[in-house]
Amino acid sequence: MDKGNYLRTEIEKIGIHLEDKQVQQFLVYYELLTEWNKVMNLTAITDFKEVVQKHFVDSLSLIKAVDGSFLQKKGISMIDIGTGAGFPGIPLKIVFPNLKVTLLDSLNKRIKFLNEVTGKLELRNITAIHGRAEDFAKQKEYREQFDLSVSRAVANLATLSEYSLPYVKKGGFFFSYKAENIEEEIELSENAIKILGGRIDEVIKFNLPDSDVKRAIVKIEKNNFTNKKYPRKAGIPSKEPLS
Repeated sequence: MDKGNYLRTEIEKIGIHLEDKQVQQFLVYYELLTEWNKVMNLTAITDFKEVVQKHFVDSLSLIKAVDGSFLQKKGISMIDIGTGAGFPGIPLKIVFPNLKVTLLDSLNKRIKFLNEVTGKLELRNITAIHGRAEDFAKQKEYREQFDLSVSRAVANLATLSEYSLPYVKKGGFFFSYKAENIEEEIELSENAIKILGGRIDEVIKFNLPDSDVKRAIVKIEKNNFTNKKYPRKAGIPSKEPLS
């Protein structure tokens, strides 16, 4: 199998054309992911085709919720909360190199991996920071400083919103990547999102190309400033989600 052609073809199915340099960056990313995964837990998915579909294409599916031309603008800032192995932040940075990206994760060894990836891929204007979302959101250099926040982290929407919305500028957006059947979760989180200064703009549902893998992206607009008491202390948003 020609991995480069396969990658290019699969990503073109969601309307994104890759330059040769971008193809190479994704291939190097895959090699680093599988190499580091042997000594630390980055992903349960290591098969090349599955990584392309369930990590790369899935991460780039943000373009179903926000126009690609906006992501190409210079100066647009984005924070990826609970980025893990760099999803969705690094694939988005590869495809939209003008994005100014911050990757946030609570595990320091993942930060070392992310720094290795961004260095090998020669990505600019991308920073990986180690810590809890609840703590960095209190710092003025991060609080309400980002046009976009994204997260594929596994947590309920109310908790993710408390992690993410404090980072977003008024007028910006938080995009939460979710699996299907999220109606009840959305209903339970609506008041929490309102308390945090947001409102659900739309929910975009889709299947990953040529598969029965159902996905959704919840688009939340930040229409008011977040009260300074949020996020609450580390650990509380996950144990006691706002309701």
